[in-house]
Amino acid sequence: MSRTRRRVPRTARPYPAADAAVDGVAVEDSPEPVSFDQLDLSHAMRETLTQVGFTEATPIQAAAIPLAMEGADLIGQAHTGSGKTAAFGIPIIERLHPDGGVAQALILCPTRELAVQVNDELTRLAAHHQLRCVAIYGGDSMKRQIDALRSGAQIVVATPGRLADLMQRRVLNLDLVRVVVLDEADRMLDMGFAPDVERILRQCPRQRQTLLFSATMPEWVRRIGERHMRHPRTVAVSTRPEIATGVRQLYLQTTWADKTDALARILDQPDVTLALIFVETKRTADVLRAQLHRRGYEVGLLHGDLSQRDRDRAMQGFRDAHIRNLIATNVAARGLDVDDISHVINYDVPLTPDEYLHRVGRTARAGKNGVAVTLITPSEILKLRDVERHARTEIAPATLEDFPAQPVAVNA
Repeated sequence: MSRTRRRVPRTARPYPAADAAVDGVAVEDSPEPVSFDQLDLSHAMRETLTQVGFTEATPIQAAAIPLAMEGADLIGQAHTGSGKTAAFGIPIIERLHPDGGVAQALILCPTRELAVQVNDELTRLAAHHQLRCVAIYGGDSMKRQIDALRSGAQIVVATPGRLADLMQRRVLNLDLVRVVVLDEADRMLDMGFAPDVERILRQCPRQRQTLLFSATMPEWVRRIGERHMRHPRTVAVSTRPEIATGVRQLYLQTTWADKTDALARILDQPDVTLALIFVETKRTADVLRAQLHRRGYEVGLLHGDLSQRDRDRAMQGFRDAHIRNLIATNVAARGLDVDDISHVINYDVPLTPDEYLHRVGRTARAGKNGVAVTLITPSEILKLRDVERHARTEIAPATLEDFPAQPVAVNA
């Protein structure tokens, strides 16, 4: 949920017209952002929103909340950062019963970080509704999570793998679940959770509300809709997040053999205060960290094979600037919100425009400046041009002699 409304130029049409299609899916007309006071919300919810400082619904919230409040099954297509947690969280909280401690709503998330983030947001939104939320994810004490479930919770936020384990142990009963949410469904496919998701949905009551949110609409997501949803309504916010004006975008051509040397040269610059280094695989992350450690760099690591304790320690160290450099995979970096990142470095070229936008959006936050550097080999220039074209942006060439690369001025 956003505290400030992003204004769209009058010439832009960010929403499809009624009966249009997004990736082949029929789409409901999406309204302009509105005040939460204009939505049919309870006094308790309006009071909560006022207390946390939220006044205006984002486009996906304005479109999804009324439909979800009616009990309709819903497919919401919106990018990360669009406010989708409140888009499904507010209707869930408004429609659940505080009596009894059994699970009435289930939210599935692809990563531990996102599960924690969603749980925290729902806990804030449920402050005046006497509802309890519990986050269930791998890498944390299973005993603690089992105890939390047995203490009673109406809302369960879970990663598919850990939830499947608890269901197999007969710790969690889903017979009274009224609402199921699949958050970032496309990422769950990318991470191989499709079989677990299918099994979990089959264990939930057939007479339930299902809400599915996804940044993209691959075939697997459509199949989920066909098999597990009843006449779903679809809303989509088709605008991609824009790259902040304070980001200077560069690419540096090198060879595979010299890539780590080039990265080290960048990290040595005095203007690099916090650097987030993106790689595609966990294997690359481990190897790169070892290489940088041998060169004397203190580097944090963030990927899916680490324990939750190690991930929390790495993220906290980076937030507190005790660790100036953090290597992360795309999925692991979701939920990492740090306003002071000076440099985003794409050690591996992003595979898609959305991936590039997600990465670059981690710098120049809160009105600040930043630099985004993508390291490429000669054979990857066409891949970079494709990302550049579809992301509708320009990435300037640079050489090592151009560093330190100063950020652009925000009003440049």
